[in-house]
Amino acid sequence: MSANVLAAQAIVIAKEPVPGRVKTRLTPPFTPAEAALLAEAALTDTLAAVAAAPVARRVLALEGSAGSWLPPGFDVIPQCGGGLDERLAAAFAEAHAALPQPMVLIGMDTPQVTPGLIADAAGMLDRGEADAVFGPAADGGFWLLGLRRPDRSLLAGVPMSQADTGRRQLDRLTAGGLRVAMMPELTDVDTAAEAELVADEVPGSAFAAAFGLALASRAA
Repeated sequence: MSANVLAAQAIVIAKEPVPGRVKTRLTPPFTPAEAALLAEAALTDTLAAVAAAPVARRVLALEGSAGSWLPPGFDVIPQCGGGLDERLAAAFAEAHAALPQPMVLIGMDTPQVTPGLIADAAGMLDRGEADAVFGPAADGGFWLLGLRRPDRSLLAGVPMSQADTGRRQLDRLTAGGLRVAMMPELTDVDTAAEAELVADEVPGSAFAAAFGLALASRAA
């Protein structure tokens, strides 16, 4: 392994961007097909950032089937059933079983994520500076969770997709005695207003291009 490559691995947990099954809070104003295209663009940008990050392994925990949006170099694993808390815990456990190294997990909702942010989180775990890394989201959730080793009790039962999800998840980590390093707050893309905000942040991204096309179709 190159001296510049971290031992940690990066996990993306995502859904196949199928109309009517992803980004449903974008409809309205967008159609289900437009929302799916925005989801695909967000996933494309996210995977590109992970592909460029200096990590030892890249994993996609996927609900559905992979498409042309998946770049090479990813190990694809299916998501387990159950709530998001259980699916996150299972993704950590399966990734660690294949490579017993620290893990950084992100979703497909932050196309503004950069390889540098992923490397920063992975590096803190790699160097033993923290037991967990936590990235809060502006809506009260979280966009990144990193762990040195899997532990189902750190996730199971944490209520997801609520305004206090991030606080509860962070409380669970600290209550478990973990040293937690914090990452910058990012905006998850769930609503049209959030999509516009994030598209403005990354004007050269696939997401910004897809958002522009979706707006143009609304105006036509």
